[in-house]
Amino acid sequence: MRYFKISIIVFTSLIMASGCVSKKKLNEANAALEAHKNLLSRCEERNKELEGQVLDLTKKLEMANANLKKANDELASANVKLKSLEDQLLVMRSSQNSLLDQLNTASVINKSGAESIKKSLEAISQQSQYIKDLTKTMQYKDSVNLALALNLKKSLSDFNDSDVSIEVKKGVVYISLSDNMLFKTASATINSGADKVLAKIAGILNDQSDLDILVEGHTDNVPIANECLNDNWDLSAKRATAVVRTLQTKYKVNPTRMTAGGRSEFVPKASNANAAGRAENRRTEIIVLPKLDQFFKLMEAPKGQK
Repeated sequence: MRYFKISIIVFTSLIMASGCVSKKKLNEANAALEAHKNLLSRCEERNKELEGQVLDLTKKLEMANANLKKANDELASANVKLKSLEDQLLVMRSSQNSLLDQLNTASVINKSGAESIKKSLEAISQQSQYIKDLTKTMQYKDSVNLALALNLKKSLSDFNDSDVSIEVKKGVVYISLSDNMLFKTASATINSGADKVLAKIAGILNDQSDLDILVEGHTDNVPIANECLNDNWDLSAKRATAVVRTLQTKYKVNPTRMTAGGRSEFVPKASNANAAGRAENRRTEIIVLPKLDQFFKLMEAPKGQK
Protein backbone atom coordinates (compact mmCIF):
# COMPACT_ATOMS: atom_id res chain seq x y z
CA MET A 1 0.00 0.00 0.00
CA ARG A 2 2.77 2.38 0.87
CA TYR A 3 4.45 1.62 -2.43
CA PHE A 4 1.19 2.26 -4.26
CA LYS A 5 0.79 5.68 -2.58
CA ILE A 6 4.30 6.66 -3.53
CA SER A 7 3.61 5.65 -7.14
CA ILE A 8 0.47 7.81 -7.22
CA ILE A 9 2.37 10.79 -5.85
CA VAL A 10 5.12 10.33 -8.43
CA PHE A 11 2.59 9.94 -11.24
CA THR A 12 0.65 13.00 -10.13
CA SER A 13 3.86 15.03 -9.95
CA LEU A 14 4.74 13.98 -13.49
CA ILE A 15 1.30 15.04 -14.74
CA MET A 16 1.60 18.39 -12.96
CA ALA A 17 5.11 18.90 -14.35
CA SER A 18 3.83 18.14 -17.82
CA GLY A 19 1.05 20.70 -17.35
CA CYS A 20 3.53 23.34 -16.19
CA VAL A 21 5.74 22.84 -19.23
CA SER A 22 2.77 23.23 -21.61
CA LYS A 23 1.63 26.44 -19.94
CA LYS A 24 5.16 27.84 -20.09
CA LYS A 25 5.40 27.09 -23.80
CA LEU A 26 1.99 28.67 -24.34
CA ASN A 27 3.12 31.84 -22.56
CA GLU A 28 6.29 31.92 -24.64
CA ALA A 29 4.27 31.48 -27.83
CA ASN A 30 1.90 34.27 -26.79
CA ALA A 31 4.83 36.56 -26.02
CA ALA A 32 6.41 35.78 -29.39
CA LEU A 33 3.10 36.45 -31.15
CA GLU A 34 2.73 39.79 -29.36
CA ALA A 35 6.30 40.75 -30.32
CA HIS A 36 5.57 39.92 -33.97
CA LYS A 37 2.39 41.99 -33.81
CA ASN A 38 4.34 44.95 -32.42
CA LEU A 39 7.00 44.54 -35.12
CA LEU A 40 4.32 44.39 -37.81
CA SER A 41 2.68 47.52 -36.44
CA ARG A 42 6.02 49.39 -36.45
CA CYS A 43 6.71 48.22 -40.01
CA GLU A 44 3.30 49.44 -41.15
CA GLU A 45 3.88 52.83 -39.53
CA ARG A 46 7.33 53.09 -41.11
CA ASN A 47 5.85 52.10 -44.46
CA LYS A 48 3.26 54.89 -44.22
CA GLU A 49 6.02 57.35 -43.27
CA LEU A 50 8.13 56.27 -46.27
CA GLU A 51 5.12 56.53 -48.58
CA GLY A 52 4.59 60.09 -47.34
CA GLN A 53 8.25 60.90 -47.98
CA VAL A 54 8.05 59.44 -51.49
CA LEU A 55 4.94 61.54 -52.21
CA ASP A 56 6.65 64.67 -50.90
CA LEU A 57 9.80 63.99 -52.94
CA THR A 58 7.69 63.31 -56.03
CA LYS A 59 5.97 66.68 -55.62
CA LYS A 60 9.33 68.40 -55.18
CA LEU A 61 10.67 66.66 -58.27
CA GLU A 62 7.65 67.80 -60.28
CA MET A 63 8.17 71.35 -59.01
CA ALA A 64 11.88 71.21 -59.86
CA ASN A 65 11.10 69.94 -63.36
CA ALA A 66 8.55 72.73 -63.84
CA ASN A 67 11.09 75.33 -62.67
CA LEU A 68 13.72 73.80 -64.98
CA LYS A 69 11.33 73.97 -67.95
CA LYS A 70 10.52 77.59 -67.13
CA ALA A 71 14.24 78.43 -66.87
CA ASN A 72 14.87 76.71 -70.20
CA ASP A 73 12.02 78.67 -71.81
CA GLU A 74 13.43 81.94 -70.44
CA LEU A 75 16.89 80.95 -71.69
CA ALA A 76 15.47 80.21 -75.13
CA SER A 77 13.75 83.61 -75.17
CA ALA A 78 17.01 85.31 -74.16
CA ASN A 79 18.83 83.45 -76.93
CA VAL A 80 16.28 84.70 -79.46
CA LYS A 81 16.88 88.28 -78.30
CA LEU A 82 20.62 87.73 -78.45
CA LYS A 83 20.35 86.34 -81.99
CA SER A 84 18.35 89.42 -83.01
CA LEU A 85 21.04 91.72 -81.62
CA GLU A 86 23.75 89.74 -83.39
CA ASP A 87 21.81 90.00 -86.68
CA GLN A 88 21.55 93.77 -86.21
CA LEU A 89 25.28 93.87 -85.61
CA LEU A 90 25.94 91.99 -88.85
CA VAL A 91 23.74 94.41 -90.80
CA MET A 92 25.59 97.36 -89.30
CA ARG A 93 28.95 95.84 -90.14
CA SER A 94 27.79 95.29 -93.73
CA SER A 95 26.67 98.93 -93.95
CA GLN A 96 29.97 100.03 -92.47
CA ASN A 97 31.94 98.04 -95.03
CA SER A 98 29.83 99.48 -97.85
CA LEU A 99 30.47 103.00 -96.62
CA LEU A 100 34.18 102.29 -96.33
CA ASP A 101 34.22 101.13 -99.95
CA GLN A 102 32.56 104.37 -100.97
CA LEU A 103 35.03 106.36 -98.94
CA ASN A 104 37.94 104.57 -100.61
CA THR A 105 36.53 105.64 -103.96
CA ALA A 106 36.94 109.28 -102.95
CA SER A 107 37.59 110.34 -106.55
CA VAL A 108 33.87 110.02 -107.35
CA ILE A 109 32.56 111.96 -104.38
CA ASN A 110 33.06 115.49 -103.20
CA LYS A 111 34.31 116.68 -99.83
CA SER A 112 30.77 117.10 -98.46
CA GLY A 113 29.89 113.52 -99.41
CA ALA A 114 33.01 112.18 -97.73
CA GLU A 115 32.21 114.09 -94.54
CA SER A 116 28.69 112.67 -94.55
CA ILE A 117 30.06 109.14 -94.93
CA LYS A 118 32.46 109.69 -92.03
CA LYS A 119 29.59 110.80 -89.79
CA SER A 120 27.55 107.77 -90.81
CA LEU A 121 30.49 105.52 -90.00
CA GLU A 122 30.86 107.10 -86.57
CA ALA A 123 27.14 106.60 -85.86
CA ILE A 124 27.29 102.96 -86.98
CA SER A 125 30.39 102.39 -84.87
CA GLN A 126 28.63 103.82 -81.83
CA GLN A 127 25.56 101.66 -82.45
CA SER A 128 27.73 98.59 -82.96
CA GLN A 129 29.59 99.17 -79.69
CA TYR A 130 26.29 99.79 -77.88
CA ILE A 131 24.87 96.48 -79.10
CA LYS A 132 28.09 94.67 -78.14
CA ASP A 133 27.97 96.16 -74.64
CA LEU A 134 24.26 95.42 -74.31
CA THR A 135 24.72 91.82 -75.44
CA LYS A 136 27.64 91.30 -73.07
CA THR A 137 25.71 92.83 -70.17
CA MET A 138 22.62 90.72 -70.89
CA GLN A 139 24.70 87.55 -70.90
CA TYR A 140 26.40 88.55 -67.66
CA LYS A 141 23.09 89.49 -65.99
CA ASP A 142 21.45 86.23 -67.04
CA SER A 143 24.36 84.19 -65.68
CA VAL A 144 24.33 86.13 -62.39
CA ASN A 145 20.56 85.65 -62.03
CA LEU A 146 20.83 81.93 -62.73
CA ALA A 147 23.68 81.47 -60.23
CA LEU A 148 21.80 83.53 -57.62
CA ALA A 149 18.58 81.55 -58.08
CA LEU A 150 20.43 78.22 -57.85
CA ASN A 151 22.26 79.32 -54.68
CA LEU A 152 18.99 80.43 -53.09
CA LYS A 153 17.20 77.20 -54.00
CA LYS A 154 20.07 75.13 -52.60
CA SER A 155 20.24 77.16 -49.39
CA LEU A 156 16.45 77.11 -48.85
CA SER A 157 15.82 73.51 -49.95
CA ASP A 158 14.85 72.41 -46.42
CA PHE A 159 11.77 74.68 -46.44
CA ASN A 160 8.41 73.65 -47.91
CA ASP A 161 7.73 74.76 -51.48
CA SER A 162 4.41 76.20 -50.30
CA ASP A 163 6.29 78.54 -47.93
CA VAL A 164 9.29 79.54 -50.08
CA SER A 165 9.58 79.82 -53.87
CA ILE A 166 12.36 81.23 -56.05
CA GLU A 167 11.99 82.12 -59.73
CA VAL A 168 13.54 84.36 -62.35
CA LYS A 169 11.04 86.68 -64.05
CA LYS A 170 11.69 89.54 -66.46
CA GLY A 171 15.41 89.49 -65.76
CA VAL A 172 15.22 89.64 -61.95
CA VAL A 173 15.11 87.06 -59.14
CA TYR A 174 11.94 86.76 -57.03
CA ILE A 175 11.97 85.18 -53.55
CA SER A 176 8.39 84.65 -52.37
CA LEU A 177 7.75 83.92 -48.66
CA SER A 178 4.33 82.93 -47.31
CA ASP A 179 2.85 85.15 -44.61
CA ASN A 180 2.58 82.36 -42.02
CA MET A 181 6.35 81.83 -42.28
CA LEU A 182 7.06 85.43 -41.26
CA PHE A 183 4.02 86.84 -39.45
CA LYS A 184 1.04 86.02 -37.29
CA THR A 185 -2.42 86.68 -38.70
CA ALA A 186 -3.15 90.41 -39.21
CA SER A 187 0.23 91.31 -37.68
CA ALA A 188 3.30 93.13 -39.00
CA THR A 189 5.60 91.78 -36.27
CA ILE A 190 8.05 89.18 -37.52
CA ASN A 191 7.95 85.76 -35.85
CA SER A 192 11.03 84.39 -34.15
CA GLY A 193 10.67 81.35 -36.42
CA ALA A 194 11.43 83.56 -39.43
CA ASP A 195 15.05 84.00 -38.34
CA LYS A 196 16.28 80.84 -40.06
CA VAL A 197 14.99 81.71 -43.52
CA LEU A 198 15.86 85.43 -43.32
CA ALA A 199 19.39 84.62 -42.11
CA LYS A 200 20.02 82.36 -45.11
CA ILE A 201 18.60 84.89 -47.57
CA ALA A 202 20.62 87.72 -46.00
CA GLY A 203 23.83 85.70 -46.25
CA ILE A 204 23.41 85.32 -50.00
CA LEU A 205 22.29 88.94 -50.47
CA ASN A 206 25.37 90.17 -48.63
CA ASP A 207 27.53 88.17 -51.04
CA GLN A 208 25.85 89.97 -53.98
CA SER A 209 26.58 93.55 -52.92
CA ASP A 210 26.27 94.92 -56.49
CA LEU A 211 22.53 94.15 -56.61
CA ASP A 212 19.61 96.13 -55.20
CA ILE A 213 16.77 94.67 -53.13
CA LEU A 214 13.06 95.52 -53.35
CA VAL A 215 10.82 94.07 -50.63
CA GLU A 216 7.09 94.02 -51.39
CA GLY A 217 4.25 93.11 -49.04
CA HIS A 218 1.12 91.47 -50.50
CA THR A 219 -2.24 90.60 -48.90
CA ASP A 220 -5.48 88.87 -49.85
CA ASN A 221 -8.71 90.84 -50.34
CA VAL A 222 -10.15 90.27 -46.87
CA PRO A 223 -10.62 93.71 -45.24
CA ILE A 224 -8.68 94.48 -42.08
CA ALA A 225 -9.06 97.26 -39.55
CA ASN A 226 -7.82 97.42 -35.98
CA GLU A 227 -6.10 99.84 -33.62
CA CYS A 228 -2.73 99.28 -35.34
CA LEU A 229 -3.71 98.84 -39.00
CA ASN A 230 -6.07 100.87 -41.14
CA ASP A 231 -6.39 98.54 -44.14
CA ASN A 232 -4.49 96.10 -46.36
CA TRP A 233 -2.33 98.92 -47.74
CA ASP A 234 -1.16 99.60 -44.21
CA LEU A 235 -0.58 95.91 -43.44
CA SER A 236 1.38 95.18 -46.63
CA ALA A 237 3.59 98.27 -46.26
CA LYS A 238 4.35 97.61 -42.59
CA ARG A 239 5.20 93.98 -43.28
CA ALA A 240 7.62 94.95 -46.05
CA THR A 241 9.19 97.56 -43.76
CA ALA A 242 9.53 94.98 -40.96
CA VAL A 243 11.45 92.62 -43.27
CA VAL A 244 13.75 95.40 -44.49
CA ARG A 245 14.39 96.56 -40.92
CA THR A 246 15.23 93.00 -39.82
CA LEU A 247 17.59 92.46 -42.76
CA GLN A 248 19.37 95.71 -41.87
CA THR A 249 19.56 95.55 -38.07
CA LYS A 250 19.90 91.81 -37.51
CA TYR A 251 21.72 90.59 -40.61
CA LYS A 252 23.69 93.72 -41.63
CA VAL A 253 22.31 94.09 -45.16
CA ASN A 254 23.27 97.58 -46.42
CA PRO A 255 20.14 99.77 -46.12
CA THR A 256 21.13 101.87 -49.15
CA ARG A 257 20.47 98.78 -51.29
CA MET A 258 16.93 98.20 -50.02
CA THR A 259 13.48 99.61 -50.76
CA ALA A 260 10.24 98.60 -49.01
CA GLY A 261 6.78 98.86 -50.53
CA GLY A 262 3.23 97.67 -49.96
CA ARG A 263 1.09 96.34 -52.81
CA SER A 264 -2.01 95.57 -50.72
CA GLU A 265 -4.37 93.07 -52.42
CA PHE A 266 -3.93 94.37 -55.96
CA VAL A 267 -1.19 92.09 -57.34
CA PRO A 268 -2.58 88.60 -56.58
CA LYS A 269 -0.88 85.37 -57.66
CA ALA A 270 -4.10 83.35 -57.43
CA SER A 271 -7.84 83.82 -57.10
CA ASN A 272 -9.15 85.31 -53.86
CA ALA A 273 -12.38 83.33 -54.27
CA ASN A 274 -11.13 80.41 -52.16
CA ALA A 275 -8.99 79.85 -49.07
CA ALA A 276 -6.09 78.23 -50.97
CA GLY A 277 -5.84 81.18 -53.36
CA ARG A 278 -6.02 83.73 -50.55
CA ALA A 279 -3.24 81.89 -48.67
CA GLU A 280 -1.04 82.04 -51.79
CA ASN A 281 -1.69 85.77 -52.17
CA ARG A 282 -0.64 86.57 -48.59
CA ARG A 283 3.10 86.78 -49.13
CA THR A 284 6.25 88.88 -48.95
CA GLU A 285 8.42 89.09 -52.06
CA ILE A 286 12.13 89.90 -51.95
CA ILE A 287 13.11 91.00 -55.46
CA VAL A 288 16.81 91.11 -56.36
CA LEU A 289 17.57 93.39 -59.32
CA PRO A 290 20.43 95.37 -60.90
CA LYS A 291 21.24 98.74 -59.39
CA LEU A 292 19.03 101.32 -61.09
CA ASP A 293 21.86 103.73 -61.96
CA GLN A 294 23.75 100.93 -63.73
CA PHE A 295 20.56 99.86 -65.50
CA PHE A 296 19.76 103.34 -66.80
CA LYS A 297 23.38 103.85 -67.85
CA LEU A 298 23.21 100.59 -69.78
CA MET A 299 19.96 101.53 -71.52
CA GLU A 300 21.16 105.02 -72.45
CA ALA A 301 21.38 105.27 -76.23
CA PRO A 302 24.69 106.25 -77.87
CA LYS A 303 25.23 109.93 -78.55
CA GLY A 304 23.45 111.11 -81.64
CA GLN A 305 20.95 108.20 -81.54
CA LYS A 306 18.34 109.67 -79.21
